[in-house]
Amino acid sequence: MTLSPCLPDGCLPDDPALTTPCLLLDEARMAGNIARFNRHLARQGLSARPHLKTCKSMAAAQRLLRTPSGPAAVSTLAEAEYFAARGVTDICYAVGIVPDKLERVLALRRQGADLSVVLDDPVTAGLLDAAAKRLFAGTDTPLPVLLELDCDGHRSGLDPAGDELLAVAAAVQASPFLTLRGVMTHAGAAYARADTAHIAALARQEGGAVLTAAERLRAAGLECPVRSVGSTPTALLGEYPQGVTEVRAGVYPFMDLTMCGLGVCTTDEVALSVLATVIGHRRQDGALVTDAGWMALAQDRGLDECFARWGFGLPCTLGGTTLPGLRVSECNQEHGIISFRPGEAVPVPALHERFPPGSRLRILPNHACATAAQYDAYHVLRQGRITARWERIRGW
Repeated sequence: MTLSPCLPDGCLPDDPALTTPCLLLDEARMAGNIARFNRHLARQGLSARPHLKTCKSMAAAQRLLRTPSGPAAVSTLAEAEYFAARGVTDICYAVGIVPDKLERVLALRRQGADLSVVLDDPVTAGLLDAAAKRLFAGTDTPLPVLLELDCDGHRSGLDPAGDELLAVAAAVQASPFLTLRGVMTHAGAAYARADTAHIAALARQEGGAVLTAAERLRAAGLECPVRSVGSTPTALLGEYPQGVTEVRAGVYPFMDLTMCGLGVCTTDEVALSVLATVIGHRRQDGALVTDAGWMALAQDRGLDECFARWGFGLPCTLGGTTLPGLRVSECNQEHGIISFRPGEAVPVPALHERFPPGSRLRILPNHACATAAQYDAYHVLRQGRITARWERIRGW
């Protein structure tokens, strides 16, 4: 996608035609992150089902997908509709299904999308069956269902070794409108502890959960062709046991400070940043005031142990080099405060002189998904110049 007419092709990030705050994407860093991820999976004989909840952009997704039609995962039906309209047909809607969304799911399937859904409760299976009785047409094929598993007590899902797994599977198979496609899980606990050995162990645990559930389903006479896992930390810092069929992950092309804190990447590999303009200085302590508050950066604090160092974001030069000692220490709705970390302050005139009002800098985010969700487009950086604008989908 080209730039808007008012923004010259190949402009620098400090071009006054570029309104701030805006979202920048370093294409070379993104390409390096994708290549690293794919290499790591290829060594294990695995392939990715990229989770497009972070990128929300066809131009970005084209760099992730194995084929133009997928496979892909999404977290909203708005994403599913957007990508299906652009030829991505193999889609997993990887959030627990709400039966009142079934009409939109069926519309996508009738348009040619092989859209699967996720559930983890026999009540949901019953509600989905009841809704299907009202909405299914004679030509509709059974809706593929994945059972969500809890591999680490983090969020939701069935116990892979519990009795309820078989009960939910039986409820799905009992419905003429549903068909069991497999199981899936997400190692959310991998985001809670900056310990690479622990995260590698979680990858084995994550894979073990889907394999345990699959074996129990097969023993009960139920096929389980899909055994899906996924989180960026476990995918890059660990290895999965043989038998896992696919890996879902979303933040790996972009990275963020949380991934840095976990040991997944370095700040030089973070491809996403927010371009901000200095709008003033706080007189009592000389801190910079920018136009990128929590509406531009999000309020995610990242890893607790890293907040004192990075705050709500890490300031960088326009070239992407981190500025030693500085952090976004406070966020108001439209105001971001950049100051030196305690113990690293320099004389007050230093920030005034280096960053007068109207000057610009980039800010690396704590959480790429939350920050990017504030924007309707990426401004793509190639060799330090903005050469493209890629639209992003928003909403549910």
